[in-house]
Amino acid sequence: MDASWTRRRLLGASLATGAALAGGRARAATRTLNILAHRVHQNSLTTGAAGDLTQPWREANQADLAWTTFDTDPLQDRLFREASLDRTDFGVGFLVNSRATPNAARLLQPLGEYQSAAAIEEFGDIAPGLTQAMTINGQLIGIPFRHATIGLFYNEALLESRGITAPPSSLEELLDQAKRMTFRSEDGRPVTGMVLASELTVFPVTFARAFGGDFIGNNLTLVPNPEALEKGIGAMRALFEAGALPRSYATTTNDEQVTWMQQGRAAFTVLPFARHAQLNNREQSRFPGRIKAMEFPLSESLRGKEKMSSVTEFWAMSIPHNARDKELGWNFIRAMSSRAATLGAARNGNGPVRVSTYKDPGFAASQPLAEVESKALENARVPLPAFPEAARAQSIFVEEVQLAVLGRKTPKEAVAALATRVRPLLPS
Repeated sequence: MDASWTRRRLLGASLATGAALAGGRARAATRTLNILAHRVHQNSLTTGAAGDLTQPWREANQADLAWTTFDTDPLQDRLFREASLDRTDFGVGFLVNSRATPNAARLLQPLGEYQSAAAIEEFGDIAPGLTQAMTINGQLIGIPFRHATIGLFYNEALLESRGITAPPSSLEELLDQAKRMTFRSEDGRPVTGMVLASELTVFPVTFARAFGGDFIGNNLTLVPNPEALEKGIGAMRALFEAGALPRSYATTTNDEQVTWMQQGRAAFTVLPFARHAQLNNREQSRFPGRIKAMEFPLSESLRGKEKMSSVTEFWAMSIPHNARDKELGWNFIRAMSSRAATLGAARNGNGPVRVSTYKDPGFAASQPLAEVESKALENARVPLPAFPEAARAQSIFVEEVQLAVLGRKTPKEAVAALATRVRPLLPS
């Protein structure tokens, strides 16, 4: 930590920010905070119904903001290149959870001392699964900012057409309904019970967690409950055997999931809650307003014993360890992580990481999924912890799941092969 970064200066900066929020006058900027981000981060803090949330902070701190934006992979590459230099002018960099590895952590500033000196408002309100994923070897390296959490979507109109009056309350009921929803409609359209993309880990991980299992759990534990993972893959296999997953499952893409739901070609799918508006877009969907979402259901065997750990992906704000002005970077992160700023960014289109944001009456009234998304976020976790060989491990996982779903291996054989193939990729 910089020697100039003291508790007194931190608290002084906090009071200055509060004064600006209370209506302080704008002053000429005397310094600039350079930020590495995706355009969605900049837009959610500067553009939309809540306006420019950075303006009070800029006025209080006599600072300008200089945004440098990239798509995800170029952004992460640039962040780590900057953090590898002797010094960098970038004071804040946005980090995606899948890149929060121990190697990355060595390039980023530990934030524990900053948090101790001038804490983020009600830090515990931020979903714990997100802060846990940003804690590497006991060190907090990023403050969660934007999330996308997975839910179960269903076509209410299609269900009603088959006499189903309520969505599934358990995984077993979901499997039964998906099989019943594999039929040909009155106008001759074939309907598949569920559509899933095969190239993503989030779907088999979601099914495994419904049975209390996982692919790679906390502390990089490989297949912590093999039987539960076998049951999850077995459930997907059962859907495929019944025709309740498309014959084209092995080549179905994530975007095609959206199209199938909009066109009424599938009754169920698993997607981020943020897709709700797109799925119900009146110009694109045959069922506007009838495609609903819920938390993915647990197995009946776990009812009342566990809570579903929905899969989530997210972005966090970090500080390069070699930043020239870490003080200003933390000041900005702290201000943009407040309850008010989180709510404002949500109104501008951000996925709020605070559970309390979804309970704000004004925001909740504008978000039909506020209650269910809030519930899912409370226990959400990333699909797997970040580690250097995570991409290879995911590729192996997808391959073994596909073989089992298509019937070329049993779920038990696939899980055994998965454990053997992935174990050498985990950090020793």
